[in-house]
Amino acid sequence: MSATDLTERDFTEAGEPFALFAQWLDLATEKEINDPNAMSLATVDADGLPNVRMVLLKGFDSQGFVFYTNFESVKGGEVLASGKAALGFHWKSIRRAVRVRGRVEVVTDAEADEYYASRPRGSRIGAWASKQSRPLESKFALEKEVARYTAKFGLGDIPRPAHWSGFRVRPVSIEFWKDGAFRLHDRIRFTRADEAAPWEKVRLYP
Repeated sequence: MSATDLTERDFTEAGEPFALFAQWLDLATEKEINDPNAMSLATVDADGLPNVRMVLLKGFDSQGFVFYTNFESVKGGEVLASGKAALGFHWKSIRRAVRVRGRVEVVTDAEADEYYASRPRGSRIGAWASKQSRPLESKFALEKEVARYTAKFGLGDIPRPAHWSGFRVRPVSIEFWKDGAFRLHDRIRFTRADEAAPWEKVRLYP
């Protein structure tokens, strides 16, 4: 499939956004050199000041978009406090982007346990060793923590830390952007009043 295969049909036939997102992500997975599932995550702090960083999409379906993190990190605290977030995908290789806005819920323990168990052993150790977002006096201090937890768990099971889990962004707005000649881009936005409402679709001026 070439980067031109999904064009006007995307915007005329798409009845809901998740199937269209799946098509675009599949195409990006073929074309993007690194991390086609990378996305920006935007939150706000207690003063309403925006914050943005890159995270990895670890799953999506008609319920929403899932990522995992340390809940004691800055982003974890901000998401828990506001219950809202925005996501941004940008795939330079296929000249497309997607924006997502919605409320956020914590995934179930079963979902978090399943994903945590699928991570490399070193990443599971890291979830225990890293006090994410907090000041680090030296790289050696982190290495000591990694060594401590490596010794603690030995060759046995590494349980999921209570402070490590996932969020699901349940969208009320998903916008698709496709590059066009002379900056006459294609834009289509799906919105709904709430998660039980049907999607409404509108084209936007570039």
